[in-house]
Amino acid sequence: MAKTLIDIKRALDANVGKRITIKANGGRRKTSERSGLLEETYPSVFIVKLDEQQNAFERVSYSYADILTETVELMLCDEEESAVLKA
Repeated sequence: MAKTLIDIKRALDANVGKRITIKANGGRRKTSERSGLLEETYPSVFIVKLDEQQNAFERVSYSYADILTETVELMLCDEEESAVLKA
């Protein structure tokens, strides 16, 4: 994705309201994959509203530093073409 936190925030600001898939590294070979809508962005974090059928809770938040350090991998889902774009 982008090289700085500001670039990451700007890229996510432009995609608020779109479907995304998140692959998060939980440590010790544990990864979780979730999908939902990019709901809001704040100065330090962004909020994802998760799909209700797949998850026990409604929302998750991640920091932009998580993307920068590759702890979290974000993929934007293009609904028109059913393709997955790497963010």
